[in-house]
Amino acid sequence: MTQTIAPRVRTLVLLLLAAACALLAGAGPASAHAALTGSDPRQGAVVDKAPDRISLTFSEQVAMSDDALRVLDPKGKRVDTGKPFDVSGTTYAVDLHSGLPDGTYTVSYQVVSADSHPVAGAYTFSIGAPSKTSVAVAGQEAGGGIVGWLYGLGRYVSYAGFIVMAGGAAFVLACWPRGSGVRAVQRLVVSGWVALTAATLALLLLRGSYTGSGKIGDVFDLALVGQVLQTKTGAALVSRLLLLAAAALFVAVLFGTYDKREDEEKQDLTFGLAVGGSVVAAGIAASWAMSEHASTGLQTGIAMPVDVVHLLAVAAWLGGLTALLVALYRAPADTPVDTAAVRRFSRVAFGSVLALVATGAYQSWRQLGSWSAFTDTRYGQLLLVKIGLVAVLVGTAWISRRWTGRLAETVPVPAERAKERVSAGTAAGEAPRTGDDRADSGQAKAGRDDAGPADAEQRGSEPADAERAAQLARQRAAREAARQKRARDADPHRFGLRRSVLAEAGVAVVLLAVTTVLTQTEPGRTEEEARAATSASSSGQTSTSGAVTLNMPFDTGGQDGKGVVTVDLDPARVGGNEMHLYVERPNGRAFDVPEVKVAFTLAAKDIGPLPVVPDHITTGHWAANGVQIPMAGDWQVAVTVRTSDIDQVTVSKNAQIG
Repeated sequence: MTQTIAPRVRTLVLLLLAAACALLAGAGPASAHAALTGSDPRQGAVVDKAPDRISLTFSEQVAMSDDALRVLDPKGKRVDTGKPFDVSGTTYAVDLHSGLPDGTYTVSYQVVSADSHPVAGAYTFSIGAPSKTSVAVAGQEAGGGIVGWLYGLGRYVSYAGFIVMAGGAAFVLACWPRGSGVRAVQRLVVSGWVALTAATLALLLLRGSYTGSGKIGDVFDLALVGQVLQTKTGAALVSRLLLLAAAALFVAVLFGTYDKREDEEKQDLTFGLAVGGSVVAAGIAASWAMSEHASTGLQTGIAMPVDVVHLLAVAAWLGGLTALLVALYRAPADTPVDTAAVRRFSRVAFGSVLALVATGAYQSWRQLGSWSAFTDTRYGQLLLVKIGLVAVLVGTAWISRRWTGRLAETVPVPAERAKERVSAGTAAGEAPRTGDDRADSGQAKAGRDDAGPADAEQRGSEPADAERAAQLARQRAAREAARQKRARDADPHRFGLRRSVLAEAGVAVVLLAVTTVLTQTEPGRTEEEARAATSASSSGQTSTSGAVTLNMPFDTGGQDGKGVVTVDLDPARVGGNEMHLYVERPNGRAFDVPEVKVAFTLAAKDIGPLPVVPDHITTGHWAANGVQIPMAGDWQVAVTVRTSDIDQVTVSKNAQIG
């Protein structure tokens, strides 16, 4: 029966791995986890004179290199200084060369968001009048190509390696101590360590190219590797490698010294291994939490420990499940996985599922922000798939628990019994007989009776008889072990447990692939904020990341007195705010006016008007920092625009602030 099952197992595993690879391949490049919410000059703007600098505003802090912001003239030549700088935490700028001629310019950016994912894009603006340009302005694909695919594969392998290593070791230590002497289980845990170590080294080498050029030739660029080591992600990868050195010592003790100790000594060693292993496993899990989604956004002080618990629970459940599957299929006949071990793991898995539900619910609330994000964002849709797979996995685990309750104990073949048989046969000068060997022994005896004097002399050779006896004893022990294995495999409950655990492992492979894609996908909360930022229209009020944008047409009645004034207030909350004001002609071209003023009034509380006089920044652009809003409410924002000595007008709109 086992020979029939093995090909099916291999086929199923191959199909599941293919499905996982398809999910990873379809994931594409990592989505932008930091959204571009504003720029100066704005996309498509036409300014009268060349600005002194270009500034970009993102939804969160980003990291950038000297080439992160590039400005290209119509012929594709760089006109920036190549040294971007931080303006206000989320706004970054780069100075431009003086004396730029009229034409259309391209602004290209490639930065790294706070949760370690690359963000890239491009847009154009014009000086004087639009012109033809030889620069491609399509948005760049950050984290794509062969390097992006390899990086995604490395992430999958690193997660899988951690789960197998940590979960497999925990299964042996907490559920099946006898498994420390089983070669198949040893190879499983060691292969998890090797996979995690190799994947971490690969990610360290790929990181520079992944967040930069995307060229495979830059993977072994030591200068890029040096830059990566100075980043948060690089520090996390190096920390993981150091912790893996400690994990190697833990694995060596677990499968070396631990198995050779007496029961009393094992109890003390078990406690030490449990404490040390938990610390190392938590540290490795923290290397993900400190550099990815949990390290940015809301409540990072809570989110990172929760993420560590989530990863440890996944490892205890899925890694232990993998070790159980290997034990059920590959454990030798004299050391089968017993019912008590399966039941202990069932309790561990149940606790892990409870931890996963609690931590997963918190992570979902934190990353989505609204119920609509479940269906309206890619992150939410993938999360629904993950929840469905977890539900299937829990259902299959329930079936496994039923098989566990029916599982019959199999009495192993004691190794000591086989050794005693070998010793007895050797001492008697012949092999001990069993029912299976009697026919062979009769034939051998008849052959000896017919033999001549020379053969009799040879039979008297003691070493030859002892060697023959030992050989026959080993053969009988092997036959006995095979018989016991057949008896064990014939147990229908054990066979049912094997099939259900195999199904669990198959779902777990796909679940891990979906989880890996989730870690590379823009959170639903950020995606919705970015969508709101890019959907700002030329009229009405738009809210982006808490900011308010008001567009108000004006007409002073004089010559060149028509246009549109736009007010951006960020974060539009009680306290200090940053205000940007833009003046454009009806055709969208920026132009300067002699004076512009702003006043805020909260009529419901008889507060105001609170005057604000912004500073002139560049053509058609004014700004003011530290604009104080004393309380939340429906504020009237009034803008006075003067286009000549006698022509001016005040326009206003209401906005909910705070």
